[in-house]
Amino acid sequence: MLLFVLGVVIILIGVALSIALHEVGHLVPAKLFGVKVTQYMIGFGKTLFSFKRGETEYGVKAIPLGGYISMIGMFPPGKDGGRGRNATTGFMQQMVQDARTASSETVAVGEEERTFYRLPVWKRIVIMFGGPFMNLVIGVVLFGVLLMGFGAPQSSTTVATVSQCVLPAGSTSQTCPSDATQGPAAAAGLKPGDTIVSIDGQKISSWDQSTAIIRKSAGQSLTVVLSRDGEQRTVQLTPVVNKVAKTDANGAVVKNAAGGIETLTVGFVGIGPVTKLVPQPPTAVLPAVGAQTAAVANVFVHLPQRMVDVWNAAFGSAERDPNGPISVVGIGRAAGELTALDGVPVVDKVYTMIGMLASLNIALFVFNLVPLLPLDGGHIAGALWEGFRRTIARIFRRRDPGPVDMAKLMPLTFAVVIVLGGMSVLLMYADIVKPVNLFG
Repeated sequence: MLLFVLGVVIILIGVALSIALHEVGHLVPAKLFGVKVTQYMIGFGKTLFSFKRGETEYGVKAIPLGGYISMIGMFPPGKDGGRGRNATTGFMQQMVQDARTASSETVAVGEEERTFYRLPVWKRIVIMFGGPFMNLVIGVVLFGVLLMGFGAPQSSTTVATVSQCVLPAGSTSQTCPSDATQGPAAAAGLKPGDTIVSIDGQKISSWDQSTAIIRKSAGQSLTVVLSRDGEQRTVQLTPVVNKVAKTDANGAVVKNAAGGIETLTVGFVGIGPVTKLVPQPPTAVLPAVGAQTAAVANVFVHLPQRMVDVWNAAFGSAERDPNGPISVVGIGRAAGELTALDGVPVVDKVYTMIGMLASLNIALFVFNLVPLLPLDGGHIAGALWEGFRRTIARIFRRRDPGPVDMAKLMPLTFAVVIVLGGMSVLLMYADIVKPVNLFG
């Protein structure tokens, strides 16, 4: 239990630091560009503690599910100069007016030029992109530590498992039926820990190389040289014809139109490799980050269907997708389970924990760039639209249309907050009653 709690605490500290640095990514350019920042807060709700340095209050709040910096003049005043409307104002209009009022109340006399909305478009984009960019930088650094410091998992030429029998493609059986054909590797006397040195005189330098030879040699006797306990020995190995699941370029099992698994006929001997971490060059870091970014983006593109799957898992018998969305509760739970695992080396636990934080920061980078308020991407989209309008006005020598009134989007923002809140609650509930099985 103590190890479980330790894992949860470690990952929560990592999440808190990621959020804190995200807000630093907004804070630093805002101050450099002269915007008055009144608050820098980690979390939401009641303030647990805070202190003031200069004109900015720094603090931590009770609900650690995000953070924010408060800049004066986020929204421009309305055409009426910011005055409220009469008692017939509808709920949506009142929401817009309340946003303007909250934005303008913090602007003291003489500070009008320090408001956010008065900044040039490019400066506003830099400020709002600074947070997601910080998460991207953290992700790159952590992936660098993983790939260059620990290494990438790769199959070695050492045997980890030896199948005692030949099982058909798609079989989940853990035992051999009485009528099953004995596995060729087991029949030839291979054991876990053996290292393949050569096959038919061809020196083996990778597991994929040995697999390629075995797959195309069904029914042919192969002379295999092994290294066992420091000594070399030679065995005769005859791959049998077997059907295996067909996979795509990403390693995913290919299914046919009816939902069945497509198969390939190949040579089979029944051995699996030992996986070890092989340090990678610096050039491997950015491609890995790019692949992770694309994977996360794919999750967000298909988020509605993913949330339906989560609902079916939480309230039905379906299993959770290990590659699907997960909440902070799920991340903490996974970290606790990881640290509590018996028989797993500490190095492997640290590797997995760093990988979780790296993936989380890439997810924060992608999520915050979604072009909807209140996310950073919504502010960036608004600034780009304003720049476009002003550019068109200059080209056609029209009057400057002025800043885009983002306050008018508050009703949509309110709806987005409700949807995101609902998805967060669903994910947290699912992570409690039907957690993702990452280590089973």
